[in-house]
Amino acid sequence: MHELSIATAIVERAEETARLHGGGRVTAVRVRVGELAGVVPDALRFSFDVARAGTALETARLVVQDVPARARCAPCGTDFAVGTPPLMWCPRCDELSRELLGGRELEVTAIELEEASG
Repeated sequence: MHELSIATAIVERAEETARLHGGGRVTAVRVRVGELAGVVPDALRFSFDVARAGTALETARLVVQDVPARARCAPCGTDFAVGTPPLMWCPRCDELSRELLGGRELEVTAIELEEASG
């Protein structure tokens, strides 16, 4: 399950960010996960719960934004859902699309911190 290594990297990055900003507790981490990223959001959530144990993220939430896979057809300009498995044929003109607009994302978009007391 590669989601555990991804979750561990997210926790490490969030801890580093917290240290750089005064050591406050991390309350939430927001991530975007594309439909074609090869990551199962529920497995990532479970892995995050495992990876955060005993860290500064002990009580932090993982907020996952699912990003649908979308493509654009060059000949007719139609944007369309690709789905999984990906079907890159334009539903409007039946041409093969080579332009993927989104769906491969796997990124941390925000790390929310509580101010350190002291």
